[in-house]
Amino acid sequence: MKKAVIYIHGMGGSAEEAAHYIPLFPDCDVTGLDYKAQTPWEAAEEFPVLTEKIFRDYGSVSLIANSIGAYFAMISLADKRIEKAFFISPVVNFEKLIEGMMLRSGVSEDELKERGEITTESGELLSWEYLCYVREHPARRIARTHILYGSGDSLVPYGDMSAFAEKTGATLTVMQDGEHWFHTEEQMKFLDGWIRRYK
Repeated sequence: MKKAVIYIHGMGGSAEEAAHYIPLFPDCDVTGLDYKAQTPWEAAEEFPVLTEKIFRDYGSVSLIANSIGAYFAMISLADKRIEKAFFISPVVNFEKLIEGMMLRSGVSEDELKERGEITTESGELLSWEYLCYVREHPARRIARTHILYGSGDSLVPYGDMSAFAEKTGATLTVMQDGEHWFHTEEQMKFLDGWIRRYK
């Protein structure tokens, strides 16, 4: 049976990062998803099209996804035949994340609704359309899922990650002093060991 692994990068990442995972899955064809989507509704349209041939041609398909890429996968590929999902620092409560940004910037929900979009002093763009979409499309289980989380993650609180793992039956592995972005030599070594444990 032909096996494939689809790698989905996070914000600021690229499909080329998939090369790191090739040695970890020697019996699989590893492909980085070269997507253009900037919003979840764009991902919901683009991801099924980009992955259609993979799901058609391979008997077994697994996912590796980072941060917002994991959220995009959860809302766009839920009906696909996915064997396993490896999520690295997934965004699991986007509504709470945006509400936190609004709170820090002193932007009320009524103000955002009225204005549509607001750019904060720190340069972050708040969007009423985005908030409404993530409320209607929460992160959800799409396969047998394994989550890797860094205890120093400044974007996703541990409580949110733990609650999501419990709700979806996912395993949750925590790297002490790990960050939201796993990128140092020590962090990547830990990540590799985590994948080998569950693949």
